[in-house]
Amino acid sequence: MKLEIIKPEKKLFEGEAKSVVVPDAMGQLGILNRHAPLIAALKKGTIKVTETNGKVQLFDINGGVVEVLKNKVIILAE
Repeated sequence: MKLEIIKPEKKLFEGEAKSVVVPDAMGQLGILNRHAPLIAALKKGTIKVTETNGKVQLFDINGGVVEVLKNKVIILAE
């Protein structure tokens, strides 16, 4: 799936991901390939991105919004 993580001052990540775990109001939300459409508010925490090559990257955020649509994930983070 295609993933973009954007903060107001810069783009943190753009590329293909195998999985994404984001901090949401209920705890954590895991997103895999072909996930159902979704919009959710994010809380302060860490985004965990597993790239298709197995590399794991972590991004700290103070909140934001995630949108999943047509195998594309866009995270607008604070």
